[in-house]
Amino acid sequence: MESSIQVLLVAGTHGNEINAPWLFQHWNENSDFLSIKGVNVITVIGNPAALNQGRRYIDRDLNRSFSPELLTSLEVVDQDVQRAREMIDLFGENGVKPCNIAIDFHSTTAAMGTCLVVYGRRKADLALAALIQHNLGLPIYLHEGDKKQTGFLVEAWPCGLVVEIGPVPQGLLDSKIINQTRIAVEVVLDQISKVKTNKAVFPDQIFVHRHLRSLDFPRNSDGVPDAVIHPNLQGKDWRPIKEGTPLFLKFDGTAVHFDLNESLVPVFINEAAYSEKNIAMSLTISEKWPFSKEWERSLRKLILN
Repeated sequence: MESSIQVLLVAGTHGNEINAPWLFQHWNENSDFLSIKGVNVITVIGNPAALNQGRRYIDRDLNRSFSPELLTSLEVVDQDVQRAREMIDLFGENGVKPCNIAIDFHSTTAAMGTCLVVYGRRKADLALAALIQHNLGLPIYLHEGDKKQTGFLVEAWPCGLVVEIGPVPQGLLDSKIINQTRIAVEVVLDQISKVKTNKAVFPDQIFVHRHLRSLDFPRNSDGVPDAVIHPNLQGKDWRPIKEGTPLFLKFDGTAVHFDLNESLVPVFINEAAYSEKNIAMSLTISEKWPFSKEWERSLRKLILN
């Protein structure tokens, strides 16, 4: 009998993002729904304690708690780090139920639509993202080069990416978000199955929005934001901005501009959860890359072995 690859689907990594957990709960009550050829699907709630309390996290952001330093520290005993260790022990590459691929489903208050987030340039990640983009046309946010933002969940698995869907307020069930999540799950698993059965068709190129830097709100001497996102920019994620585009608006009506040497694309504009991280938006540059056969070989090796 041909072996199946185990794929971990995670929802509720942030406890106030409730749409994917709601969907997973109903899928678990109808277990045949996720029956995919060549794929053994494991669904898990990332942070059940935070979900039960309707909070993003308990002690620290679970989706920043998977760095090797935190996972191996004997001094850090935060509840969320303990949960990260538990997930690695259960579903990590050498866990009780080892998984080689992890897909983490999130929602956002920003107008991101449905998109993929890839951390760094791991070959298997890029190959899987390219397959999904080729079939759904989703934008890819390539997050790299930000030393302040590390320890993401999917980085702890050999292959993994995040599916972000929005906009939706925190803690609100929304049928549109649930349906978009359902479609994303189905396509992701279908493409993994096609790699497993040698039916996958890889594209010739991949389009990415590569992270350059994040911008904080302008702040006064007390550290309090003294400007808001400019109304002409609010809700305009993925739309290029050029030199002279107003990014923020002060109380007196003064627009705040930034010097831009090239056309950039803002993402996660005014994401509610990022205010604590002092991020008003992130700036990316749009790039088109040729698809690499090395990416394909890496993903095939991971799935077929």
